[in-house]
Amino acid sequence: MKLKIMNNIFKYAAISACAVLSMTSCDDFLDKLPDDRAELNTEEKINKFLVSAYPSATNAMVMETSSDNMTDNGSSYSTTLLMEQLYRFQKVEDQNNDSPYFLWNRYYESVATANEALAAINRLGGPDAMRPQWAEAKLCRALSMFMLANTFCMGWNPEKADEYLGLPYPLEPAKNIYEVYTRGTLRELYSKINKDIEDALPYVSEDHYSVPKYHFNVKAAYAFAARFNLYYMNYDKCVEYASKVLGDEPTSVLRDFEPYTKFGREDIASQYIRSSEKANLMLLAVNSGAGRYLCSGSSPRFKHNYTIIAYETYWVDCPWGSGSGGSAGLNTLYYASMIYGNNQCATFPKFDEIFEYTDKINGTGFAHVVDNIFTGDETLLCRAEAYALKKDYDKAVADINLWISTHCKEKDEDGGTVLMRPVLTVQDVDNFIESLEYAPVVPEGSRDRSMRKTFNPQGFTVEAGTQENMLQLILHMRRIETMFQGMRFVDLKRYGIEYSHLVAGEDPVTFKAGDLRGAIQLPDDVIMAGIEANPRDVE
Repeated sequence: MKLKIMNNIFKYAAISACAVLSMTSCDDFLDKLPDDRAELNTEEKINKFLVSAYPSATNAMVMETSSDNMTDNGSSYSTTLLMEQLYRFQKVEDQNNDSPYFLWNRYYESVATANEALAAINRLGGPDAMRPQWAEAKLCRALSMFMLANTFCMGWNPEKADEYLGLPYPLEPAKNIYEVYTRGTLRELYSKINKDIEDALPYVSEDHYSVPKYHFNVKAAYAFAARFNLYYMNYDKCVEYASKVLGDEPTSVLRDFEPYTKFGREDIASQYIRSSEKANLMLLAVNSGAGRYLCSGSSPRFKHNYTIIAYETYWVDCPWGSGSGGSAGLNTLYYASMIYGNNQCATFPKFDEIFEYTDKINGTGFAHVVDNIFTGDETLLCRAEAYALKKDYDKAVADINLWISTHCKEKDEDGGTVLMRPVLTVQDVDNFIESLEYAPVVPEGSRDRSMRKTFNPQGFTVEAGTQENMLQLILHMRRIETMFQGMRFVDLKRYGIEYSHLVAGEDPVTFKAGDLRGAIQLPDDVIMAGIEANPRDVE
């Protein structure tokens, strides 16, 4: 179905060009549309312009609050309208930072900026010298569309890819106030993302960057390609691209947590997002309240709390131990001894809010966080999962052990008892996972919770036994590694893991396998402009 999109939904090229280049006033610039756009007529101007092609938003709040990483502390605690509606899987009315409205606008703004850059390069004749910039623009467009897909679409399922809705994928700058777009299918959307990535990879270069880790450097580009192909179920390509990142010495791009043990909360948060941190492959500075609402005690009703941390995430029984270390038990996992907060909000300080004041007297401004969107550690787990799905279990467990070697202390001691960091075999994984009970969809008490959850894979199969056991552990490691970044919700959608959001004094809100609410509802303004809404089984 062809749809007319209102100007305020897809006018971002004009806005971005005006803001970044500051070559004229916004009004003047818009007056010159559609044919006399800002003159991107040199390599230097295009390089500067491309800075604004990177997303200035993160879907972490939307996706994390929708996942099983959050639970209800009770109605006596305050919350925000956004978190309340997301947690209940309701239509979101909020339009502030981190809302679906904000994400839609910012991601499509980045797409439009990338398209302007591509058009400018073409106007210069597409010189070979600008192939790196062309590749960067393609990757920026693909990244924003990928984040939009993860947020507003169902997970990739080849059996339903022609049935599930995709999203408009503009491939060139808008030339008119009203443009005709098609939402298309999920298959078409993923095919276009894939084409942009594949087109770009051979030409990625970081020679023209002053700070490569804030751009698509070579390793970041291949890390993106690895994650995309994991979701796209191209497991051979996932392994190939992840291996280009990891190389012969994977620890060279894995986080060394040992120095973190000497830091306090603020220093941990600061070090975690440093460009000098070897594990960080690409960083994005984004407008977001994630530091405040996910990683601090602000608005404490819906949080990653003591119950979740003790029975599902950092302190749950695992091959590397259990408890918070020291007085609470034995756990070699570095994260476990770096948890801050209280019973209502227990967090590893991954995000720290950076507040930009526009009016210090009135205390107003913009909240920012720095998101390490691609890391060597997550890329390693992408490869481990791909190996497990390919049934190459020896290589999968080798990657599991690599992650353990950098994420777990060599030993932990408690009252004379010494727990050593494990080196696992395939049989060890089988034995451990099969010793656990499956978590019920609706837990009756804390002890019903478990890291082992029933799989209902969407568009692929998982064999009972070793394959499932490997994937159970890898998904748990991914849950820990990507905590507060929103990727857990994608994993829940991919594997059809059913879970419930408990609500004090009310019936639980249950998320089912293939639940259509896995595609976050589009903003009202977008629907009113003519874009087809995401379907719902229930509201």
